Amino acid sequence: MPIDLICLDADDTLWHNMRFFAAAEQAFAELVAPYAEDAAVRERMQAIEVRNLRHYGYGAKSFTLSMIETALELAGDDLPAPAVGRILAIGRELLAHPVELLDGIGDTLERLAGMGRLVLVTKGDLLHQEVKLAASGLGQLFTGVEIVSDKHADTFVRVFHRYGCAPERAVMAGDSMRSDVLPALEAGAWGAYIPQPLAWSHEAATAPADHPRFRQLARLAELPDWIAQIEG
Repeated sequence: MPIDLICLDADDTLWHNMRFFAAAEQAFAELVAPYAEDAAVRERMQAIEVRNLRHYGYGAKSFTLSMIETALELAGDDLPAPAVGRILAIGRELLAHPVELLDGIGDTLERLAGMGRLVLVTKGDLLHQEVKLAASGLGQLFTGVEIVSDKHADTFVRVFHRYGCAPERAVMAGDSMRSDVLPALEAGAWGAYIPQPLAWSHEAATAPADHPRFRQLARLAELPDWIAQIEG
């Protein structure tokens, strides 16, 4: 069965992302250390991040607002105004971090582009994701770019319809089991999971057992060979 549409996640699939968020979270934890222990800061921050997804979505701007809210909850009226300024600076640094491609991504995408149409399907802030794609130098390889608020089965159904592709002729690859793999499988496509060590726990989910359209890969460079196997 030929694969026509190759959908790829962006953050931590094409370029590094979570390590910058980890550094920002560390800087934030040190800033509010007078008000709570490190573990308590991180636990509260994660709870507030998840709670705020329905209001602010994903991305660095949402993360920054959640840092401010966490600091206010932990410190209350004792939080000095300069601390808010420092949190905003941490957020700006997160937005301005350089785009660092994962090893071999350029060559891998060149190979994939010769096998089917590439479509970037990623969550996050629209402007920030567009800036990162432009800075990556990879944009010319993609037939389309879909920056979405979240990823569900319906999201992928709409993407496949937009590009005139039957689900069984589409594959989605990314580092999130919850957002990239499971909804793509539910929509009828193939799903490749490429785990990375700094994954956000919110994106974790149980891998499907013995699913005929699922494969876990060590890196994106293995995707072309799997597609070749699918195509027989």
